[in-house]
Amino acid sequence: MRLNQNTLLLGKKVVLVPYTSEHVPRYHEWMKSEELQRLTASEPLTLEQEYAMQCSWQEDADKCTFIVLDAEKWQAQPGATEESCMVGDVNLFLTDLEDLTLGEIEVMIAEPSCRGKGLGTEAVLAMLSYVTTLGLTKFEAKIGQGNEPSIRMFQKLHFEQVATSSVFQEVTLRLTVSESEHQWLLEQTSHVEEKPYRDGSAEPC
Repeated sequence: MRLNQNTLLLGKKVVLVPYTSEHVPRYHEWMKSEELQRLTASEPLTLEQEYAMQCSWQEDADKCTFIVLDAEKWQAQPGATEESCMVGDVNLFLTDLEDLTLGEIEVMIAEPSCRGKGLGTEAVLAMLSYVTTLGLTKFEAKIGQGNEPSIRMFQKLHFEQVATSSVFQEVTLRLTVSESEHQWLLEQTSHVEEKPYRDGSAEPC
């Protein structure tokens, strides 16, 4: 999505940056993992296909993607490449183009050593806070039935389970951002800073 191509979100544990071609090699290595393929319901791609996918996601109007960086590592090592600080990604998809207030959100912390430390939680909160300013008020998360940590994380973020699919072996959780939920979200993300990403110029696809 071109909307977030020049946006960086700085939190305490994570930094969210737009998905660029610089991130593709590390992302490609992650997605060779059978565990991650299973958890994300993804098929393995060639490196060339991964570059094409990154370009497509950057251009698509119905997707918003941020790469999740380890904030501590990113800030402690001046000059460190973003690729060396990558821990996962967080995505939002507009699944119903007749209802632009509804989005499907997903998060992946690909680095095993970074799981269970709250990075996924802060990444989702930062994404939710960012896209509510764009008019989205309803969110769904579809998670594999066996992915208990992810289910629990979304439930802690006030998502409620609304459906189970035995065919796809997944559960659907939903959050509707009422006025009180929006206030809670603002409180949870009051420390997150929105900054311009790099020099403000997008890379050509």
